[in-house]
Amino acid sequence: MDTSPQESRHLMARIDSMCAMRDTRREDWDTLAFQTKAGPQYRRAQIRYIGSGGTGNHEGDEQALAAEHFTFSNMLLPPGAEGPEHTHHDVEEAFFVLEGELEVTIYDEDNSASRLLGYRDLIKIPAGTARSLRNVGDTDALFVVMLGASRPQLPTYPPHSPMAGITRD
Repeated sequence: MDTSPQESRHLMARIDSMCAMRDTRREDWDTLAFQTKAGPQYRRAQIRYIGSGGTGNHEGDEQALAAEHFTFSNMLLPPGAEGPEHTHHDVEEAFFVLEGELEVTIYDEDNSASRLLGYRDLIKIPAGTARSLRNVGDTDALFVVMLGASRPQLPTYPPHSPMAGITRD
Protein backbone atom coordinates (compact mmCIF):
# COMPACT_ATOMS: atom_id res chain seq x y z
CA MET A 1 0.00 0.00 0.00
CA ASP A 2 1.68 3.16 -1.23
CA THR A 3 0.87 6.44 0.46
CA SER A 4 1.90 9.90 -0.52
CA PRO A 5 4.22 11.87 1.79
CA GLN A 6 1.27 14.13 2.66
CA GLU A 7 -0.92 11.14 3.61
CA SER A 8 1.97 9.73 5.67
CA ARG A 9 2.41 13.03 7.55
CA HIS A 10 -1.34 13.15 8.15
CA LEU A 11 -1.35 9.63 9.59
CA MET A 12 1.72 10.37 11.72
CA ALA A 13 0.06 13.50 13.11
CA ARG A 14 -3.13 11.53 13.74
CA ILE A 15 -1.40 8.70 15.59
CA ASP A 16 0.65 11.23 17.59
CA SER A 17 -2.62 12.87 18.70
CA MET A 18 -3.75 9.48 20.06
CA CYS A 19 -0.68 8.86 22.24
CA ALA A 20 0.11 9.96 25.78
CA MET A 21 3.68 8.89 26.44
CA ARG A 22 5.01 8.10 29.90
CA ASP A 23 7.90 10.53 29.47
CA THR A 24 5.43 13.42 29.11
CA ARG A 25 3.34 12.55 32.20
CA ARG A 26 3.83 14.24 35.55
CA GLU A 27 2.75 13.45 39.07
CA ASP A 28 0.13 16.02 40.07
CA TRP A 29 0.26 16.23 43.88
CA ASP A 30 -1.89 19.37 43.88
CA THR A 31 -5.18 18.09 42.44
CA LEU A 32 -6.08 16.18 45.62
CA ALA A 33 -4.06 18.30 48.05
CA PHE A 34 -7.27 19.80 49.47
CA GLN A 35 -7.94 16.41 51.08
CA THR A 36 -4.82 16.70 53.24
CA LYS A 37 -6.81 19.21 55.32
CA ALA A 38 -8.29 16.05 56.88
CA GLY A 39 -4.85 14.52 57.45
CA PRO A 40 -1.49 13.83 55.76
CA GLN A 41 -2.50 10.23 54.98
CA TYR A 42 -4.66 11.56 52.12
CA ARG A 43 -1.67 12.89 50.17
CA ARG A 44 -1.42 11.21 46.77
CA ALA A 45 -0.65 12.03 43.17
CA GLN A 46 -2.68 11.72 39.98
CA ILE A 47 -0.94 11.06 36.65
CA ARG A 48 -3.40 11.86 33.86
CA TYR A 49 -3.52 10.13 30.48
CA ILE A 50 -7.15 10.48 29.29
CA GLY A 51 -9.49 13.06 30.80
CA SER A 52 -9.33 14.64 34.21
CA GLY A 53 -10.54 11.92 36.55
CA GLY A 54 -13.39 12.17 39.00
CA THR A 55 -12.20 14.69 41.57
CA GLY A 56 -10.68 17.50 39.58
CA ASN A 57 -11.24 19.75 36.60
CA HIS A 58 -8.21 19.53 34.34
CA GLU A 59 -9.81 20.34 31.02
CA GLY A 60 -6.94 22.77 30.41
CA ASP A 61 -4.34 20.03 30.83
CA GLU A 62 -3.03 19.81 27.28
CA GLN A 63 -0.89 16.81 28.20
CA ALA A 64 -3.94 14.59 28.80
CA LEU A 65 -5.85 13.23 25.85
CA ALA A 66 -9.46 14.40 25.61
CA ALA A 67 -11.86 11.89 27.13
CA GLU A 68 -14.77 10.69 25.02
CA HIS A 69 -16.17 7.70 26.93
CA PHE A 70 -13.94 7.13 29.98
CA THR A 71 -11.05 8.58 31.96
CA PHE A 72 -7.70 6.84 32.45
CA SER A 73 -5.06 7.90 34.93
CA ASN A 74 -2.50 6.46 37.29
CA MET A 75 -2.65 7.13 41.01
CA LEU A 76 0.45 7.09 43.19
CA LEU A 77 -0.05 6.41 46.90
CA PRO A 78 2.95 6.55 49.24
CA PRO A 79 3.11 3.84 51.93
CA GLY A 80 0.23 4.28 54.38
CA ALA A 81 -1.60 6.77 52.14
CA GLU A 82 -5.36 6.50 51.75
CA GLY A 83 -8.04 7.35 49.27
CA PRO A 84 -10.98 8.32 51.49
CA GLU A 85 -14.35 6.62 51.39
CA HIS A 86 -16.54 8.13 48.69
CA THR A 87 -19.12 7.22 46.07
CA HIS A 88 -19.27 7.82 42.33
CA HIS A 89 -23.01 7.76 41.75
CA ASP A 90 -22.88 8.02 37.96
CA VAL A 91 -20.01 5.77 36.86
CA GLU A 92 -18.29 2.51 37.55
CA GLU A 93 -14.63 2.72 38.51
CA ALA A 94 -11.83 0.22 37.93
CA PHE A 95 -8.44 -0.10 39.63
CA PHE A 96 -5.60 -2.11 38.09
CA VAL A 97 -2.47 -2.42 40.24
CA LEU A 98 0.88 -1.85 38.53
CA GLU A 99 3.11 -1.70 41.64
CA GLY A 100 2.68 -2.20 45.37
CA GLU A 101 -0.18 -3.46 47.51
CA LEU A 102 -3.56 -1.81 47.66
CA GLU A 103 -6.37 -2.60 50.08
CA VAL A 104 -9.76 -1.71 48.62
CA THR A 105 -12.81 -1.60 50.90
CA ILE A 106 -16.45 -1.35 49.84
CA TYR A 107 -19.27 -0.27 52.15
CA ASP A 108 -22.97 -1.07 52.44
CA GLU A 109 -24.66 0.83 55.26
CA ASP A 110 -22.97 -0.49 58.45
CA ASN A 111 -20.99 -3.29 56.78
CA SER A 112 -17.73 -3.36 54.86
CA ALA A 113 -15.57 -5.86 53.00
CA SER A 114 -11.93 -5.48 51.99
CA ARG A 115 -9.71 -7.11 49.40
CA LEU A 116 -5.93 -6.90 49.05
CA LEU A 117 -4.80 -6.28 45.47
CA GLY A 118 -1.27 -6.69 44.15
CA TYR A 119 0.58 -6.69 40.85
CA ARG A 120 -1.83 -6.94 37.89
CA ASP A 121 -4.90 -7.44 40.08
CA LEU A 122 -8.07 -5.55 39.17
CA ILE A 123 -11.30 -4.55 40.87
CA LYS A 124 -14.36 -2.95 39.26
CA ILE A 125 -16.51 -0.84 41.57
CA PRO A 126 -20.12 -0.45 40.36
CA ALA A 127 -21.68 3.01 40.23
CA GLY A 128 -23.28 3.95 43.55
CA THR A 129 -20.92 1.79 45.66
CA ALA A 130 -19.03 3.51 48.47
CA ARG A 131 -15.35 2.61 48.49
CA SER A 132 -12.01 3.54 49.99
CA LEU A 133 -8.46 2.39 49.40
CA ARG A 134 -5.17 2.30 51.26
CA ASN A 135 -1.56 1.48 50.45
CA VAL A 136 -0.78 -1.31 52.94
CA GLY A 137 2.72 -1.98 51.60
CA ASP A 138 6.06 -0.41 52.42
CA THR A 139 6.65 0.94 48.90
CA ASP A 140 4.66 3.31 46.69
CA ALA A 141 1.51 1.84 45.18
CA LEU A 142 0.93 2.76 41.53
CA PHE A 143 -2.31 1.78 39.89
CA VAL A 144 -4.55 2.57 36.94
CA VAL A 145 -7.84 4.34 37.65
CA MET A 146 -10.56 4.25 35.00
CA LEU A 147 -13.93 5.97 35.32
CA GLY A 148 -16.75 5.17 32.91
CA ALA A 149 -17.57 8.68 31.66
CA SER A 150 -15.69 11.45 29.92
CA ARG A 151 -16.57 13.92 32.71
CA PRO A 152 -17.76 12.10 35.85
CA GLN A 153 -19.78 13.93 38.47
CA LEU A 154 -17.88 14.89 41.60
CA PRO A 155 -18.03 12.07 44.14
CA THR A 156 -19.87 12.40 47.42
CA TYR A 157 -18.47 11.71 50.87
CA PRO A 158 -20.54 10.18 53.68
CA PRO A 159 -21.14 12.28 56.81
CA HIS A 160 -18.67 10.18 58.83
CA SER A 161 -15.89 10.66 56.25
CA PRO A 162 -12.94 12.87 57.15
CA MET A 163 -13.64 14.57 53.78
CA ALA A 164 -17.18 15.66 54.76
CA GLY A 165 -17.16 19.45 54.72
CA ILE A 166 -13.65 19.76 53.24
CA THR A 167 -13.54 22.39 50.50
CA ARG A 168 -11.21 22.73 47.53
CA ASP A 169 -10.07 26.28 48.38
